[in-house]
Amino acid sequence: MPPVVAARTIEITDPANDEPVGSVAVATAEEAAEAIARAAAAFPAWAATPPAERGLRLRAAAHALAARAGEVAAMNVRETGKPAGDAAGGVEAAVNTLLQYAELGPLHRGKRLRGAWDAIDVATPQPRGVVLALTPWNDPVAVAAGLLGAAIVSGDTVVHKPSERSPHTGALLDEILAAELPEGVLVHVSGDGSTGAALAADPRLAVIAHVGSTATGRALATVAVPHDVHVIRENGGNDPLLIDGDVDPVWAASQAALGAFANAGQICTAVERIYVHRAIAAPFLTALVAEAEAWTATSHQPLVDRRMRDAVGTQVDDAVAAGASLLTGGTVPDGPGVFYPATVLSDVPEGVSVLTEETFGPVAPVVVVDDFETGLRLAAQDRYGLAATVLTADMTHAHRAAALLPVGTVKVNAVFGGAPGGSAQPRGGSGSGYGYGPELLDEMTTTTVLHLGLPGSA
Repeated sequence: MPPVVAARTIEITDPANDEPVGSVAVATAEEAAEAIARAAAAFPAWAATPPAERGLRLRAAAHALAARAGEVAAMNVRETGKPAGDAAGGVEAAVNTLLQYAELGPLHRGKRLRGAWDAIDVATPQPRGVVLALTPWNDPVAVAAGLLGAAIVSGDTVVHKPSERSPHTGALLDEILAAELPEGVLVHVSGDGSTGAALAADPRLAVIAHVGSTATGRALATVAVPHDVHVIRENGGNDPLLIDGDVDPVWAASQAALGAFANAGQICTAVERIYVHRAIAAPFLTALVAEAEAWTATSHQPLVDRRMRDAVGTQVDDAVAAGASLLTGGTVPDGPGVFYPATVLSDVPEGVSVLTEETFGPVAPVVVVDDFETGLRLAAQDRYGLAATVLTADMTHAHRAAALLPVGTVKVNAVFGGAPGGSAQPRGGSGSGYGYGPELLDEMTTTTVLHLGLPGSA
């Protein structure tokens, strides 16, 4: 008789106090395959469901999530350390996103083209099939809602594996949404990276939608090639903040602090490197240090786990060893939890990892430049292409930055923000395809062109 092998589990600890949150079983290869089989079996009927009805079902799911918003937000706080207000805001954003897709899905239009007088071409969006959604831990509800909502309202069915760092939050979200949908339209799978890899290799998939690290995104894209799977990736970023010499240095410091320290720096579009004009560098650095120390004193937000904190600390230590000046922070505090202080580095030499890699922690590395053009050149020299911010009163500089920065989003005079329903395409190491907005409906569908002509005469 073969030995009994214990099921692998994921153990989650509250990063704020080191208390256990719970354990989640890692799906076996057989369970992962069965999840895809359920979604594949549900696809024909769901694809044939009228778009208006799909929108109504998604609307019901959004209202169900709203009714349990406090429960979902509380679980997010316990798993990731996100502040309660931010977690609640994430659930609210998820509800609004689902409601937007419930409205947009039935309005997703095709195109038509007239050729000869007796013929017309009609291009109509069609569901693709089974979507594998692999979603992150740093905003686990809002990000997942975008991918799930767009796929479901488009007529696709979804297998969702949330991050192993927030498995309880993902499981609760899927439970709430799936209860309002037909069987198999949304199937939940818990697991780690090996689970995601097993799911991604299944030839029954039509789409892989991934938000996470660049390394994982590239591995998924490689796995998808033999099966002709459509891949949507929003991956890592190393977003620059370029500060011109004609702005208020204190205001610029407040923007830099918000971009670098919000959510303890654990945001895909966080400010990762700062290029400030020498004309305002001294007062800017003084103000930024004050902002960082105030942030550390009041935010009390941990990083998601010790592995993440160790990686952030290593990048800071390496920068200091290479010659950077540590102006504040940079030391792990005593006591429970996975905290790391808001940290400011100046005189950061080129080539160190805190400038070339995504940090994903509350670190603001500053490089002083002699003029705007130098800052623009340095900001553009990066393998990532997610977003960038420019603070300037010179609209010529703003237009040059928008034209020359090879990123999906250029923000002028605000590190965060954007219109509701906005979209962007990451570039380079940051991924490919639209990950949100109305254009995500295009990613989740394919197009059938029908050429209609009159029958020939007898």
